[in-house]
Amino acid sequence: MSNNNKGVLYVVATPIGNLGDMSPRAVEVLSAAQVIAAEDTRHSMPLLRHFGIKTPCIAVHEHNERERCAELVGRLQAGESIALISDAGTPLVSDPGYHLVRAAREQGVRVIPIPGPSALISALSASGLPTDHFVFEGFLPAKSAARRHRLSELANDTRTIAFFESSHRILDSLSDMAQVFGADRRAVVARELTKMFETIHGDTLGALCDWMDADIHQQKGEFVVLVHGAAPRDETEGSTEAERVLRILLTELPVKQAAVLAAKLTGQKKNFLYDLAVTLAGNQ
Repeated sequence: MSNNNKGVLYVVATPIGNLGDMSPRAVEVLSAAQVIAAEDTRHSMPLLRHFGIKTPCIAVHEHNERERCAELVGRLQAGESIALISDAGTPLVSDPGYHLVRAAREQGVRVIPIPGPSALISALSASGLPTDHFVFEGFLPAKSAARRHRLSELANDTRTIAFFESSHRILDSLSDMAQVFGADRRAVVARELTKMFETIHGDTLGALCDWMDADIHQQKGEFVVLVHGAAPRDETEGSTEAERVLRILLTELPVKQAAVLAAKLTGQKKNFLYDLAVTLAGNQ
């Protein structure tokens, strides 16, 4: 499987629900590897048994990945090939594997992706939201205050924003999004993709909160939430408003504090506002 004395690290995508999405190439690679590094061996065994894959597995997850890196890279350097899989979908996308891939590459080990299912790309492709520019945020913070703070930092991003979310936080997260982004912002909830109860539902954030709150069944499963980006700001209008706000704040506050507060009030970038504040203060 390798063209030199070192082994190969294969990053193998596996189904996110429907076993029919397993590629023949993924089965071939998993069968031929010397070992499979799995996020949860107990979770992966039914998948491997289904496809008749008998390759031994070892657990590589967020709690032991750093410690396992040296051992696994050593095996790769000795000529073994390793297949990395997560519980579902493409490894490293909000899943373990980053430290192992980085360590392998640093040691000159070839890393080969075996592409396949991804909840993120699947949801995006069916969402009806703009796909030419998007940003993936993974899971938001668990606590509401931290979650709202992160959302406020994204409020003016014009790209489609994608999140992963769990069943026990989905309602709270949608509520926070509606409050921070505005109840009228368009969004799509993609639930249980490729599984029996797959749901892809789009509406305003406010309406999505009401829809999900009214149906407990829609609160179960694994979620991708996609939010339409903010409307592009009129830079001329934004700069004029920022200058007006800064002039008021500078009558009471030092330059740095005025710039920080103006950024929160106007949505303009702090560095831009700081430079503008310095100019305005120097002209006063």
